[in-house]
Amino acid sequence: MKVGIVAQRSNHRAVPLAAQLHERLHEVGVTVVFDETTAAALAEDESQWSSGDRPTPTGVPVDTMTDCALVVSIGGDGTFLYAARGAGSTPILGVNLGEVGFLNAVAPDEAVGTVLSEIELLRETGSVRTQTVPRLQAQGADWTIPPALNEVVAQGGQRGHGGGAGFEVRVDGSLYTSGHADGVLIATPTGSTAYNLSEDGPLVHPSVDGIVVTEMAGEAAMPPLVVDGDSEITIRIEDAPESVVVSDGRIRETVMPPAQVDVSRADKPVKIAGPQRDFFAALGKLE
Repeated sequence: MKVGIVAQRSNHRAVPLAAQLHERLHEVGVTVVFDETTAAALAEDESQWSSGDRPTPTGVPVDTMTDCALVVSIGGDGTFLYAARGAGSTPILGVNLGEVGFLNAVAPDEAVGTVLSEIELLRETGSVRTQTVPRLQAQGADWTIPPALNEVVAQGGQRGHGGGAGFEVRVDGSLYTSGHADGVLIATPTGSTAYNLSEDGPLVHPSVDGIVVTEMAGEAAMPPLVVDGDSEITIRIEDAPESVVVSDGRIRETVMPPAQVDVSRADKPVKIAGPQRDFFAALGKLE
């Protein structure tokens, strides 16, 4: 059995916890691989290890962790999103290091015990506890970007005065809104608590099968809209020298208007491992 560990970069608590997890998993006969950055940090600083007889850290690209039985993300939601882009359908267990952490249900002091419990469950039953959450796929005439767990944003080359673009948004072929705006944000229920919220989009409980459509600083904006999770969203972009489509704030595709962006639910969801998240408890961290 193999477990992948992805730790938040430049977090003084993440790497020691990754080392502790590695040692305990090594003790119970589990092979552990790290993302390359975490492995390098562990190799450089032997003080992270609690014993002299330590296992040698192995670093691999995150996108090779698809062959792991479980991936552990240590950090905040950004670290989880990074792990999710590489882990594919492998269950991901999120350890929260103090951020809002809507994707991370496990506290640091519970991390080792929770991971070991999931490994024991996996050995006994062949699976870990998981919740399945949807992702969004965005594509154009000649491009596709990796699926987004939180949101897809289509926006002008720059925001603010003199920026933006002309947008026409259709849901299953029916016109929802059109006009000039900084951009259009399409979010999953999971992503409703992230960038969508900062653009005055609605909070959506994770049990809701829906997709959120939020205009970003529209000149004559329509209210945010929640549509059925199987809806097809079509965004037509015009009146701008260039525009950009962004998946989860990191993967970008530059497109030249006039252009069309099609957004729909991705074929493969993300599996979140471990104890069920308390959505309302996490909301308290937004205050």
